[in-house]
Amino acid sequence: MPDLKLVIGNKNYSSWSLRPWIFMKHKCLEFEEERVPLFEAETDSRLARYFSDSKVPVLVDGELVVWDSLAILEYLADKYPEAGGWPGDPEARAVARSVSAEMHSSFGSLRSEMPMNCRRTFSGIRFSEATYRDVERVKALWRHCRQCYGKSGPWLFGDYTIADAMFAPVAIRFSGYEVKLDGEAETYLTNVLQDSNLQEWIGAGKAEKEVIAEDEIYP
Repeated sequence: MPDLKLVIGNKNYSSWSLRPWIFMKHKCLEFEEERVPLFEAETDSRLARYFSDSKVPVLVDGELVVWDSLAILEYLADKYPEAGGWPGDPEARAVARSVSAEMHSSFGSLRSEMPMNCRRTFSGIRFSEATYRDVERVKALWRHCRQCYGKSGPWLFGDYTIADAMFAPVAIRFSGYEVKLDGEAETYLTNVLQDSNLQEWIGAGKAEKEVIAEDEIYP
């Protein structure tokens, strides 16, 4: 059995679960996957053992339990430095941490008005000005990273890093809500959506049967 276990929620909805999952897939880190459907009768009891306040994702490494997506990713970067969780260049690494932290703490309107949903596509929805500002900020971050640090490869900093994992759910959202992009941002989005690891996650999300009503905010 692998040493690591990653506890995740519904793949159709759980954007936070996707982040460490796709990073570990990209970096070929072997792990056991435990999927705990959220907002069901047994959810709290199944998650109670992990001291995560009934939240996902959770990483279990022997006796150690780490919760919160960014904390998990930071732990993995420390444990497996050869995996290249952060860019090697100090300047690029600082910017990668900045954009990852911003993704972690910001974009509240985008999150609330564009719930991640792998099963559905939405057309013609008008969002608030705050959400449109969030979209423009994401586009600007992608352009900045690609133009300043990403010339050596297809990802934000050339090679795949934690920053790409942090923005993977946003790519699903932009695709599902038909957000219009152009230039460097559009090229990056296309690359993310074609990633075989993301396609694996989306396929599994589409196959799930559970419905979380609070995330199905559009008819």
